[in-house]
Amino acid sequence: MKTRAEALQSIENKSFDACIIGGGATGSGCALEAQLRNLRTVQLEALDFASATSSTSTKMIHGGVRYLEQAIREFDIKEYEVLTRALHERIHMLRNAPYLTKTQRFLTPCFNWWSVLYFEIGLKLYDWIAGRASLAPSSFVSHHKILTRMPTLDPRHLVGAVAYTDGQFDDARYNIALVNTFVEAGGEALNYARVTAFEKTADGKLAAVEVEDHFSRRRFTVRARVFINATGPYADTIRQMATPGARPRMRLSKGVHILLPLEILSIDDALLIPKTEDGRVLFAIPWFGRLLVGTTEKEVTVHDELYVTAEEVDYLLRHLNRYLARPVTPDQIVSCTAGARPLVSSGGSKDTKKLARDHEIEIDPRSGLLSIMGGKWTTHRAMAQDTVNAVQEYLGAPATPSQTLNHPLVGSDGYSPDYWQSLVKDWGVSESTARHVAQKFGTRAQQVMQLAKQGDNLAAPLGDGLAPLRAEVVYGARNEMAVSIEDVLARRIGLQFYSWRDSIKAAPAVAQLLAREFGWSDAATRGSATDYAEKIRALIQKAGLTD
Repeated sequence: MKTRAEALQSIENKSFDACIIGGGATGSGCALEAQLRNLRTVQLEALDFASATSSTSTKMIHGGVRYLEQAIREFDIKEYEVLTRALHERIHMLRNAPYLTKTQRFLTPCFNWWSVLYFEIGLKLYDWIAGRASLAPSSFVSHHKILTRMPTLDPRHLVGAVAYTDGQFDDARYNIALVNTFVEAGGEALNYARVTAFEKTADGKLAAVEVEDHFSRRRFTVRARVFINATGPYADTIRQMATPGARPRMRLSKGVHILLPLEILSIDDALLIPKTEDGRVLFAIPWFGRLLVGTTEKEVTVHDELYVTAEEVDYLLRHLNRYLARPVTPDQIVSCTAGARPLVSSGGSKDTKKLARDHEIEIDPRSGLLSIMGGKWTTHRAMAQDTVNAVQEYLGAPATPSQTLNHPLVGSDGYSPDYWQSLVKDWGVSESTARHVAQKFGTRAQQVMQLAKQGDNLAAPLGDGLAPLRAEVVYGARNEMAVSIEDVLARRIGLQFYSWRDSIKAAPAVAQLLAREFGWSDAATRGSATDYAEKIRALIQKAGLTD
């Protein structure tokens, strides 16, 4: 990938076939799909890639067991279609980026034999719908075996569990890999580039966008034959920018997650909590040495500040503790995250938790803006395929087949589960660092390690006892357009999600490395680290936790 400065120079005042507005999962998937179909494509993101919804998911590649239940109970064909599409897309995400994905076994505790029968039938149907794309057959797990696998569960009244298999992934890094793959295919991408206005032809069709660079505040123009609005929660903002007065379509649902020490539950298996007091399901999932617990659902707007509240922490712990022999307390939480799901609605007052997670493509007949709305991470590739099909039809171009179904993302070539061992052997790093670098960069870890050996203490960890290396910060700045401490810690190496306190400790070192790359003054460097620490401490306080 180019540096951000190089990318800006390549994009400024240029013309393209397709302009993708949005740098999350949907926008990045659309950009790669379009570029691989020989459309000269540019991607613009107002903040950082994956900086909103796409890095705050439950990290699951799944069809959705709750969607199956809703489809059956409410005879909802839309939910069934979402489920079917996701179950068949699941396998492609796993194959296209093996270093960022894996299969995950889930256990559903049962406290009577009727529950065992209910979940066995439901999960066998889940397997059947997946067909040849099934990951592993569901099965019954005895009382003894589930307590062996999850010894901290409360054994009272527990008769056993039903196990099934879904996928898991590193959402932020997967998003970055999509962008990297798009750029290496010849596309142009730029973060911190906000679309502020459209230019139109005499007949009202979109001809160009005015873009503002976040740092210099300089404005420039990008021209294209078609503009794709892939901004997730902000889709209505772009729609109304193109056509003032356009009817709002988006309904946003806030979801939060908390991170706990892994030993609270299990180092291998995930827990499905099948029913909450508000009719949802919750998950407790091993994730990079932590236990990820979520999620919630509360309707919000694009103007609401998204953070985890003490009430939401209480909600998640209350439901988790019903299954544990020893209750978890808020002081055990190491990190939290909050995001907004972009759900598309045709109108009405239906609760967001009842809205289908399907996607919809809209072409505005007045402006020609093409908006891809709704959807979910697991179906991002299928959404992109449908979107570019619509783009080609709009442009009057011959339809061409999708190239992304089995297109490995950068870092996947030559990767195997034991790839990390070669990093230990060839570069002399610790096992924890080797696993971390391999899981974040795949076979591109070699480039990170080569950078580490260039001196300037880049081979040292970011902090005592931490797996990430200082070289990863420089690599992110030079090759992945990271420009801030949060870009690095939250989305390039994942430390912010692993531990708020560790990320605060690492912030000064990250600031110093970025300062060297971008020529920051000493005052700006110190201020950047201080501002970052204050932001994280504010999140800790809002969640009702102790610093």
